[in-house]
Amino acid sequence: MKFIVDAQLPPALARFLAAKGEDIIHVVDVKMMASSDSEIWELALKNSLIIITKDEDFQIRASVSALFPKIVWVRIGNCSRKSLLNYFEQQWVQIKHELDNGANLVELVE
Repeated sequence: MKFIVDAQLPPALARFLAAKGEDIIHVVDVKMMASSDSEIWELALKNSLIIITKDEDFQIRASVSALFPKIVWVRIGNCSRKSLLNYFEQQWVQIKHELDNGANLVELVE
């Protein structure tokens, strides 16, 4: 699995998961920090990337599209970077399990 972290989440999340061996980039790594959702969507489709985002627009678009990337939709509200990383530390195995078992959308709700 390969992932891309959207702009609403910090690059530290991508670094944290990369340190755990994940194939992951942040939009800043590919100079797409100011890119539209459509541009990120197309990059994800073209490169088989799973989008990790706080943006509801990706979920809405996936619900009406015939072809869409997998999405990890983070709905945990504003929190410190440390809290976000701790949350992912606790949930990452479950997130990957759901994706491995065919989930197209993994919704993280606190």
